[in-house]
Amino acid sequence: MKTPLRIIKLDPLLKPYEGAIRTRMSYYSQTINKLGVLTTLSDFANGHHYYGFHQADEHCWVYREKAPEADALTLMGDFNGWDAQACPMRRTQNGDWEVRVKGRLPHASKVRVCVTRKGVRFERIPLYIKRLWQNPDNGAFDGVIWNPGEYPWQNPPVTPKDRLFIYECHIGMAGEKGAVSGFTEFKLNVLPYIHRLGYTALQIMAIMEHPYYASFGYQVSNFFAVSSRFGTPEEFKALVDEAHRLGIAVIMDLVHSHMTRNTLEGPSEFDGTDYQLTHSGGLGDHPAWGTRLFHYGKPDVLHFLLSGIKFWLEEYRLDGFRFDGVTSMLYKHHGLGVAFGHYGQYFSQDTDSDAIVFLQLAASLAKEIRPGCVLIAEDMSGMPGMCLKVNEGGIGFDYRLNMGLPDYMKSFAETNESHWDLGKLWYELTTRRPGEKVIGYTESHDQALVGDKTLIFRMADCTMYDHMRRDDSDPTIERAMALVKMLRLITCAAGGDGYLNFMGNEFGHPEWIDFPREGNGWSYHYCRRQWHLAQDTGLKYAYLLAFDKAMLRLLSARRGGKKPAKCMAVLDREKVILFKKGRYTYVFNFHPDQPYNYQPNPTARFRVVLSTAWAAFGGSVDGVEQMKWLSLTGITAEKRSAVVLLDN
Repeated sequence: MKTPLRIIKLDPLLKPYEGAIRTRMSYYSQTINKLGVLTTLSDFANGHHYYGFHQADEHCWVYREKAPEADALTLMGDFNGWDAQACPMRRTQNGDWEVRVKGRLPHASKVRVCVTRKGVRFERIPLYIKRLWQNPDNGAFDGVIWNPGEYPWQNPPVTPKDRLFIYECHIGMAGEKGAVSGFTEFKLNVLPYIHRLGYTALQIMAIMEHPYYASFGYQVSNFFAVSSRFGTPEEFKALVDEAHRLGIAVIMDLVHSHMTRNTLEGPSEFDGTDYQLTHSGGLGDHPAWGTRLFHYGKPDVLHFLLSGIKFWLEEYRLDGFRFDGVTSMLYKHHGLGVAFGHYGQYFSQDTDSDAIVFLQLAASLAKEIRPGCVLIAEDMSGMPGMCLKVNEGGIGFDYRLNMGLPDYMKSFAETNESHWDLGKLWYELTTRRPGEKVIGYTESHDQALVGDKTLIFRMADCTMYDHMRRDDSDPTIERAMALVKMLRLITCAAGGDGYLNFMGNEFGHPEWIDFPREGNGWSYHYCRRQWHLAQDTGLKYAYLLAFDKAMLRLLSARRGGKKPAKCMAVLDREKVILFKKGRYTYVFNFHPDQPYNYQPNPTARFRVVLSTAWAAFGGSVDGVEQMKWLSLTGITAEKRSAVVLLDN
């Protein structure tokens, strides 16, 4: 008799699909055997140690590449005057090519590989290159030999022990000036700020090299190279090292769901075929993103991508990954136009078994190398088992993003709160797959992009340009600030096992992000963050910043409890939500006009530890009650305010 799977014990509604779940578990084992993994996945994921450029000895370099369908490869670069005939590579076995270069390949010298197939010659960037250089005159990229010596790490990686408070950021747009910011500037100016606020993890977008800046880093070309726009590999290592000194975990936004169509820089058509690493023909095209799609059923693809995971964990001592576009990977329809209303949709012929196995292998490998690393899946479909172990019937991640929550909250901003369905809000906040953890967030980075709006900008719009002075009492601004504080607090307290904030939203950054493009004259004006707004004591942004800091400090305390929030009441007519978590009682009064009087147990003692209405956060309440324990006969939550009580 088979041992019952934990995934079905947790969710008996999956019992009809037990066969499908066991089949994917079996396929995982079969794939490992097919790959020839004799001991560990880490021993298999060593492509970066074999392919690419390696110094054989002080007098010789060796360069290896895999190009199964190519007829000839030659190496050219600064070192040989860009002579495409000077360094022919020889075919060895299994589609591999190799050349040994006598003498030196100078550090920082530029290279390309010339590939010939069926009489057609074309240039490519080596697949495992660790650095690129972009010509400022024509935008073309070259590979760069990068061998500066060992980096002197000072601090060990961080394994988050407490609750994850994630600060999501984009290095290039983290500066005040209208230009591309860099790793060093971020380390000096932004990282200390993040630490002071109380965030415990840094999630960095757009780290892997990408030709098109406006892709937000999601059209990757070079899967082993740090983006050259932001600085050198050593500067990125210095940023990671400093984050570790501050006790901040560093999570990279990992894009293994697709790749750029560019053929010079990226893996697409590297050997002259459209099927070396991707699906051939239309199956290899993402219909909405205009990118190419990996064929996860190919051992060479698994070797390439898994080697990348090992590379980033070891080379840069990262503390985890947020896997982008997981829904697109899981299904052959990429989740486009599918509502996922019943379990059968997760186990149908539209499910990509090869992609599921890749994700299982990726999670297993990452945990094998760094058991404490954090793995987050961007999956809006709700695939059962995403955050359960593989041997439990799952896929192996730690968290999934609670992606429905910010979409639901965005709809709130478009209606008066008297029409809000608080029961639906509580459902969106607290619904989980059984036994699985989620990261809650109030608004996504997509909402900050031009064409959409952040919550506060959606509620206040152009009023923010003229009425954010502290001496200016404007009802639109007061409403927007009050509701944004409440929605952020209820998300952080009840919306997940971790919390995520996108850079600048903590103080209500007033403008969208618009990357330089033809439509805006290639301007960087809106591709930045205006940190000075939160530091200006004459403006209200500082109130929101102070609240964010106080909220994280409160919820990081152990008294907050690790168990899910327990609902006490949802009073839709009064627009009130009451819940308890650990020793904290939360009173949320969303009513636009009426205060709410909460009557706690008269025999207990409470202390008011946070109120969104305190004057320090831009409200009208002085907050003196927080200084002492009270035997309360009632505590008032003003209109559009939340109160947090600590039970003695």
